[in-house]
Amino acid sequence: MAPPDDSDKDHGCAWRDFAVHLQGEVQTLKAQVEVLARAFAKRSEKTGRLPKIAKPPRTTEEAADRRTEQALLRAERMETKQERVSVPEADKRCTSCGGTSFRPVGPGKTCEIFEYVPGYLRRIVITRETVACRCGACVLTAPPPARWAEKTRYASSFVAHLIVSKCLAATPHYRLEQAFARTGVPIARSTINDLFRRAAQTLEPLRQPLFNVLRNDFLVHADETAFKMTKQASKAFLWAFVGQTLTGYRFDLSRSGDVPVDVLGDSAGAILCDDYRGYDPLVRRGKRRRCGCLAHARRHFFNAGDVPEAKEALSLVAGMYRVEHEAERRGIIGTTAHLTLRRELARPLYVRLLLLARETRRAHAPKTLLGRAARYTWRNQMALGRFLKDARIPLDNNRAENAMRLVALGRKNFLFVHSEEAGKELALLYSLVVSCTRVGVNPVEYLADVLGRVGGITDADEIAALLPHRWKPPPKPGEAVDFDA
Repeated sequence: MAPPDDSDKDHGCAWRDFAVHLQGEVQTLKAQVEVLARAFAKRSEKTGRLPKIAKPPRTTEEAADRRTEQALLRAERMETKQERVSVPEADKRCTSCGGTSFRPVGPGKTCEIFEYVPGYLRRIVITRETVACRCGACVLTAPPPARWAEKTRYASSFVAHLIVSKCLAATPHYRLEQAFARTGVPIARSTINDLFRRAAQTLEPLRQPLFNVLRNDFLVHADETAFKMTKQASKAFLWAFVGQTLTGYRFDLSRSGDVPVDVLGDSAGAILCDDYRGYDPLVRRGKRRRCGCLAHARRHFFNAGDVPEAKEALSLVAGMYRVEHEAERRGIIGTTAHLTLRRELARPLYVRLLLLARETRRAHAPKTLLGRAARYTWRNQMALGRFLKDARIPLDNNRAENAMRLVALGRKNFLFVHSEEAGKELALLYSLVVSCTRVGVNPVEYLADVLGRVGGITDADEIAALLPHRWKPPPKPGEAVDFDA
């Protein structure tokens, strides 16, 4: 509809006011249609995972700049060797006049070559001086070097490498033993086991401060998985609690609701999990609201197969994720504007999903795949819809799911733990290593430093300062120390 003529601006006709109102409504609808068009764009589904969010395409130059930027960030500690290559004297002859007198032009052209230098272990032989008094009554020996633990010839950096190899790379001890044997390091598997457990016992003071940080977070993601323990016939369980900056793992013999209550206690906020009833005792305390995982609901519909109801449900869920991507593109994640965008664009999609679930559960038996998917969504509609009330709550529990991937990989490679104590030690080391990766700290450097420091600290604040998100690397030799930091 064309806008009113300026010559009639003094004309107060009701039809003119209505036309101006319609013009504004059309502009609003155009903006919403643009967002929904991106939400329902053509996409492919190859696996049961969530659909990948299509990001705005980058030009070739932007992609190259991005790779260079990321590489420079990772290369802060990379050894750089500067070499200068001169033009051979035999080649210094002008192709135009035949002269041999040349002068330098600018700094020259640079190029880069990346070499791989295999990691190595250093064997240090220390000779401690022994002196005797001339009277013959006194003999003194130089003090031994500082060690992170008594009666061990393996440094904290060596033990840190063992821990990271098992917790991040899921390398079992027998493979580590074989790898060290190929490099000439005399270490038995029993020694690796002993070093691993002694390190966990040394780092035990960090367990409670880490979970105290998790309790103070508003949103905590939670998940659990079975883990075999040789000392009992039934399976034990490893729980993951993912906070804003840190991740805490808890090993327990059961899957009861006492575990999340013991971990989070009376802390306030929200807990995002699946529909396992073991989290009900924590929610009944009234301090934490239960939030559902839309990824679980989507997975049930995907498993239902190539049927119209499942396709429509997948399309609706994908539309809600497109709204999240739109909020990320605008830079409004977690703000009031983000919540407004959810209510305007994601709420109609969620309502349609609930209506579809209600109709589907009436038309299909409970034991069918489609019936299970519909009943899961309908039964958990309150928890799944929490994201429409608080912009800080995400749509899914994928953070906890990702935290469990390392556990599943380790369960496949080193199979089991021997005792409850060993399981708790493994959970603590998982917590520290995974938290390091989340806050951008090198876990080998972190463990190598903290193993030698935590044993001599008794103050609670000083121990809390050694957690991954607060840890600061020790200064290098000759580097100035900032005491105000």
